[in-house]
Amino acid sequence: MPKTAPTRRQVLLGTAAAASALSWPRATVRAAPPSPESITPQLIEAARKEGKVIWYTSVDLQVAETVSKAFQVKFPGIVVRVERTGAERVFQRIGQERASNIFACDVAQSSDAAHYIAWKRDGILTPCVPEDVAKHFPTQHRDADGLFASWRVWLCGIGYNTKLVKVEEAPKSFGDLLEPQWAGKLVKAHPSYSGTIMTATQQMARDLGWSYFEKLAKQKVMQVQSAGDPPRKVALGERAVMVDGTDYLITLLKEKGDPVEFVYATEGTPLITGPAAIMKNPLTRMRRGFSTTGRSRSRHNSSTSMSEAYGRLASGRRARYTFHRNNKKLPLLCCKPSRRAEG
Repeated sequence: MPKTAPTRRQVLLGTAAAASALSWPRATVRAAPPSPESITPQLIEAARKEGKVIWYTSVDLQVAETVSKAFQVKFPGIVVRVERTGAERVFQRIGQERASNIFACDVAQSSDAAHYIAWKRDGILTPCVPEDVAKHFPTQHRDADGLFASWRVWLCGIGYNTKLVKVEEAPKSFGDLLEPQWAGKLVKAHPSYSGTIMTATQQMARDLGWSYFEKLAKQKVMQVQSAGDPPRKVALGERAVMVDGTDYLITLLKEKGDPVEFVYATEGTPLITGPAAIMKNPLTRMRRGFSTTGRSRSRHNSSTSMSEAYGRLASGRRARYTFHRNNKKLPLLCCKPSRRAEG
């Protein structure tokens, strides 16, 4: 019987099924996690001697730069170099670099939590448990072996331009977006670039069925890359409604005075977690100062310091989202923050 090539749909569904077989902290614990570490003067001084940390991240650039500047103000003498791109590109770049014996990344932050399962499996993460993570983070937000922990939690959902769409006419659900009135007025980000959209797509396919996306494809949707692109397109009035995108960027745009509003869909809204981790550098102390494209390959000490301090900056953050509409609690498409690692 002749073999046929798998369709794009089969590949995507197969990927989602494979991801569903994974679990966040349920992998066999190889050893006791490291003891919690606090930020000491000695640690700060060691980081200053290194001088620089390179941070690969998928968070929106303006947020990444804000965190970077705040860190450098709190720890003068330590430069944070931000390398921002989509989560799937972060994953690809780290894999390609390490295959070529390039160890540029110190701290990796991705919006696709499954990346950390792969990196843990491959043994390329450095154990580190910041004191605040040990004190304040629930178990589902930190790896049992101390290799990674949640750095941010946010929502991915519908949004609209309040000048182009009246409040009473705005979509209330993902199902509403299939109505004829929204044809040619929608914008959506792409799961092959964005970890946020990859995660949201899996959750929506699980709960709404793949047929939802087949119907959505008939709506003449503007296709963009990053999860931060739809909010900006909507704010500029290039499209009236976004199918998906980050809620925190809608909040930032709204605070700036842009005519945007986020919608908590009646079916529920995808919940995304973005962990962070220190990448292991096998050349630490062996080739100190050796550079590739102008970047030092000896980063281990500084990356440890940065990660702990980033954890410090992030500590105390709590999900500030309310999953309610009209005083009624809504079911989430993803009820547990760790769900993406499971699927």
